[in-house]
This record gives sequence, C-alpha cells and structure tokens, in this order.
Amino acid sequence: MMPPEQETRATSGSNIVLAELPALSSNVSPCLEDRMAEQLKARMGECSILRRSLRPVTLKFEDVVYSIKLKKSDGYCFSSPDPKPERTILNGVTGIVRPGELLAMLGPSGSGKTTLLTALAGRLPGKFSGSITYNGRPFSGSIKRKTGFVTQDDVLYPHLTVLETLTYAALLRLPNKLTREEKVEQAELVIAELGLMICRNSIVGGPLLRGVSGGERKRVSIGQEMLVNPSLLLLDEPTSGLDSTTAQRIVATLQGLARGGRTVVTTIHQPSSRLFRSFDKVVVLSDGYPIYSGSAFRALDYFASIGYAPGAHLVNPADFLLDIANGVAPESKQGDQPDNYGRSDHGDLNSIKQRLISSYKKNLHSMVKAELGLTSQVSESLLAGTTSFRGSEEQWMTSWWEQFKVLLSRGLKERKHESYSGLRIFQVISVSILSGLLWWHSDVSHIQDQVGLLFFFSIFWGFFPMFNAIFTFPQERPMLIKERSSGMYRLSSYYFARIAGDLPMELVLPTIFVSVTYWMGGLRPSPVNFLLTLLIILYNVLVSQGLGLALGAILMELKQATTLASVTMLVFLLASGYYIQHIPAFIVWLKYTSFSHYCYKLLVGVQYTEDDYYDCGIGLHCKIFNFPAVKNLGINNMGLDVAALTVMLVGYRLIAYVALRIGQPH
Repeated sequence: MMPPEQETRATSGSNIVLAELPALSSNVSPCLEDRMAEQLKARMGECSILRRSLRPVTLKFEDVVYSIKLKKSDGYCFSSPDPKPERTILNGVTGIVRPGELLAMLGPSGSGKTTLLTALAGRLPGKFSGSITYNGRPFSGSIKRKTGFVTQDDVLYPHLTVLETLTYAALLRLPNKLTREEKVEQAELVIAELGLMICRNSIVGGPLLRGVSGGERKRVSIGQEMLVNPSLLLLDEPTSGLDSTTAQRIVATLQGLARGGRTVVTTIHQPSSRLFRSFDKVVVLSDGYPIYSGSAFRALDYFASIGYAPGAHLVNPADFLLDIANGVAPESKQGDQPDNYGRSDHGDLNSIKQRLISSYKKNLHSMVKAELGLTSQVSESLLAGTTSFRGSEEQWMTSWWEQFKVLLSRGLKERKHESYSGLRIFQVISVSILSGLLWWHSDVSHIQDQVGLLFFFSIFWGFFPMFNAIFTFPQERPMLIKERSSGMYRLSSYYFARIAGDLPMELVLPTIFVSVTYWMGGLRPSPVNFLLTLLIILYNVLVSQGLGLALGAILMELKQATTLASVTMLVFLLASGYYIQHIPAFIVWLKYTSFSHYCYKLLVGVQYTEDDYYDCGIGLHCKIFNFPAVKNLGINNMGLDVAALTVMLVGYRLIAYVALRIGQPH
C-alpha cells in the first residue's frame, strides 16, 4: 500500500494520462477513443498490476564526479607527459527528484547529460565518486527491476508489430505469478495508455523498412519500460529528431506518468518553451559542471539574481539556459558594461562559465544539499515502510525455459523475413541450377569433374553460412546490451534460442540446393547416397555457421570480422586437399584445422566404394580409390572425420558463447 498522499497522486496521474489519450492518438475516431478510455478506467484500477505494485522512489545524487582515461587513439592531443591523462566528464553534480516530479537535464552537447543519466540508471562503466541513492539506499537488483531506461536510439525489431513488440517484452519482464493472458493484457493496457491503439498492428519498421512514425516508435520504447510499472523512469533525449507537436505529446506522456507517482528523469537538448513549462525541475550542465539545480520555475530568477537576466526579447527560457551554459550571456554582471550578446571570444566564454560555476558553488550548492538532507529526515521516513523494495531478490522474473520459448518464438518471427528473403532464395536457387547445368549428367568416366562438384559442395556451403553468421551478434549487439542491462533474460537462454532458431532458418536452403544439384549433376542415383550427402552438407553448414558466430562474437565489428573470415576461408580452401594434394610437411597441419577438408573427404567417401572404377585410358579401367585426387585424401577413417567436425561444431559455439559472456553485461 502507498501512503495517502502517494495514492492521491497515482489516482490523479491516471486521470491525467487518460486526459492526454485523445491528444496522443489524434487519428483515432472519437467513438474508439471513448471506448478505450472507458475500458482503461474500468480495468486499470482493479486488474492491472501496473497500479497495484507502484512503489515511489526518491532519487538523490550528491557530488557525482566521473572521469575517463584518454587514449591517443581517441584523437586527443596530449601536451602533458602523463601517459594516462584523464578527462573529467562530471564534476560535483548534485540534485534530487521525488515521486511525481519530472526532472530535465539541460546543457550543450558533450556537457555530460547522458553520462549522468547512465550513472543514475546504474549502467555507467567504471567507478565514480559521490553518492547516488534510491530512497536512501544504493543501487541493487530490486531497484534495477523497478527502473525503466529508454535510450536515445530506439532499439527495436523492425519486422515485429507494436503489439508483438510489447507482448514479447511483457512475457519476458513480468513475473511468473502472472499467466500468459495477464501478461498480454498488460501489453494491451500500456498500448492504450500511451495512445498506440491506432498502430497496434503496424510493424515498427526501421531505417530500411517503413513502419510507424518516429513519435510512435519512441512511445513503443517507453512502453517497453512501462510494462514493469517502473517507479523510476529515465529517458535519454526522448524528443530527438521529432517535430515540435510530436515532442510535446511525448513530454505530455512523461508528465502524466510522473503525476501517477513515478520519478521521471530525462535529458533533453533543446526544448521548446512549451516543453520547458512541463518540467518540474531542471539541472543545467556546462562542461560537466552544474550551474543550476532546482525548480524550473525559479531558474531564470536565479540567473537574474547573479547578474545574467534574460533580455526583454526572450521567448524560450531553454534557449537562454543553453546560451548561459555555452558561456554566452545576454548581459554582463551587474555594475559592469554589458557584453555583446553572442560574443564568441574563447576567453570571454570561459570566464563566463567560471563565474557561473563559482556562483553555483557559492549560492546554490549548499541549498541543494540542505534539501537532500531534509528529504532524508522527513520524506524517506514516511516512505520507509512501503518503499523498501525488500521483495523477492530473485535475479530473473521468468524461468530459463520460459525465456527460451519466448526468445525462440520472437527470433523466428523476426528473422524469417531475412532468412527467406527473395534475394537470398534467388541466390541459392540460381547457383544450384547453374551448377546442375554445368555438371549435367556427369558420370564416373569423368571422375575429375564429379570430384570437383563434391568439392564445390563443401566450399559453397562453407562460405555462404559463415558469412551470413558473422553479422548475427554485431547486428544484435545493441538489442542484447539493452535487454540484458534491463535483466530481461539470461544470456544462455538467448544463446540457445538463437542456436535452435537457426536450424529451420539455415537448413532449408541447403536442402533445396542439394536436392536440385545432386540429381542434375549425375551423382550416384541412390536414395541412401543422396541422404548421406545431404546430411554431410547440413552438418558442414552448422560447423561453418558456428565459426561465423565465433568470429562475430569475438570481434563485434563487421569489417574486421569479414576480413578475418575471408582469410580463414581462403586458407581452408587451399588446404582442403583438392588444389594441393601434397602439402609440405611443415604446414600440413593446416588441413586438419579446415572443416572443408573433412566435409570434402566425407562427400567423396559416401559417393564411391572400393569396387567403383573409372576409365583411365583406352580400354583400361582403374579403381577410383587409386585416382590421385581420391587416394591422397585418405578416406578410410570416416569416423574420425565425423568426430573432428563434431569437435568443431561444439567448440566454435562454445567460443562464441564465452566471447558473448565476456563482452556483455551480466
């Protein structure tokens, strides 16, 4: 149960969100709006866990200082002999935001807004000095589960609809005590609350795929965090790239969420005057230093009191604050001659910034710290019994098996568009038909041609799957970091769901390829030989895919991974035993590292027997096993070849998992 004052805020907040609903979905018919609002009013108060489990959070950050080590590779010029110079990103930032308040961080680009927001979300790498507390307690797993973090870039799957996106997030993030139907219902309620009913069945889209609008996409990102009913909601540049009307709708949504008893913190680059009036508090940063922290309503009065009063022409207070943070003042300090507005002299800019920083330390810093102490003594004592977050400390909200099933379903639905794209199908079918025509009805008398076809099988289905798999983890890295940082699922459940989902995606096309080319190419017309050849190719596909996954997971950079894969496959190609049959002894070990070598040996081994002959001259017949290209392969130990491929199949995937484990948040 929440205290009476918080219950009042939550109730009024629901009404505010409902009041904003028509504005957020202006294209919805009035009748539909009425039905949505009525249903939301009837169901939100009773059946929704979003209202029952809200626990208000008072967020305090005091004297936060954060520095990073600079490297010459970062493009900085160093005049100091210090081999590890530092750059201070945040320097003594202090502030407080309570339940029901919307705090905005303002400042020029590079002033440290995103770094501070990341620190408040508990996601800042490295260590910082100062303190950040949530109801007087440090960051913990229970606080993490009640914190929503919306990044500046909308990291969403483009082929999923709005409803599917939020439903999958609900299935992963909501606790097991809720049934699947109840989790889907929460997704529906969030869609209604954020005004997304009109686009609920539209695909999200992306840079190369047309989908919902930018504002709707941003609300989908917010909705993913709203599913867990966060007590603390943090957003990085939620209005970036949006028009003023859409930005106003987003901020109105955030204001409504704050009035519902949540603590909302956002960074914002250049808000309009309408947006600025929506903020309860602002923190203004300049080069990592705070120059103001407190009520948005009193910001202009404070700067006027220290001699930087805005001119009579001022329309947008945020423009004035950003100019001040950049060291550009409309007037000089009282008693001095006025400076020219917009002066760009570097020395003057720095001197203005230093005066602003000094004024903050002299006039505001002690007042903000006093407010922090007062909150510790009064507000948090009132909330101590209800906001302790002493619930279950289980790390995961759902079981491993449930995470696996949801991730597998989501992966199949999203990746089928890529795996079965028209371009990829055309590529495989055209190559299979062309190779079938080139080797049309070849027979044993042309043993060299048939062996060449088998080698082509091993090489093509070594290159193709590996280069497709290289892109997997580098492309999914932003999504994996975002979801893992939110504690949505275990890395192992994601990895095994990905591996299982690859089976229908990656094995269908090679099956079609072999089915076409095998019979056109005149290979042994036996169902057993065909099935064995197909199984070997599919096994080779899985091994080569595992190598691609490992390279992508280790490097996480497409250009480097592609270059390394090209060199690796070139080595495997040359060492497979087709082009070079007598490899020098000092480098012969290379062929034993090539999965193409083992695949090629197995294909030849199942295609021919010791009783097969070929025409080796006029009226002469020689054993195929004595043909130089076959004899030098040594195909008598097929069991060892299968064992070698099995070791590679498991080893490559194990390396990929370990690389992901090392490189991703736990």
